[in-house]
Amino acid sequence: MAADLHEKVDRYEGLLAEALGEAERLPPPDTPLGEAAAECEEMAQSYLEDGRHFRERDDAVNALAAFSYGHAWLDAGARIGLFDVPDSGHLFTV
Repeated sequence: MAADLHEKVDRYEGLLAEALGEAERLPPPDTPLGEAAAECEEMAQSYLEDGRHFRERDDAVNALAAFSYGHAWLDAGARIGLFDVPDSGHLFTV
């Protein structure tokens, strides 16, 4: 079971890092939607950093949760049109 957990931590960290690299904000930055996109991106980046912090401390459960939450912020932002993301592939559910 621990091997499965560590494999998932690896996979979700990579997924979040790759998604952050692919998501491009759509709304102009000086608009309420632009601010919302910036906040979603900031939350995703913060969760990536948190997950890496937990991982360094051998806390795989919280690392996985952080990576998952971070990806959810980006994915939700993409669904409501805050980000331009790839239409196909494994990064987003849009």
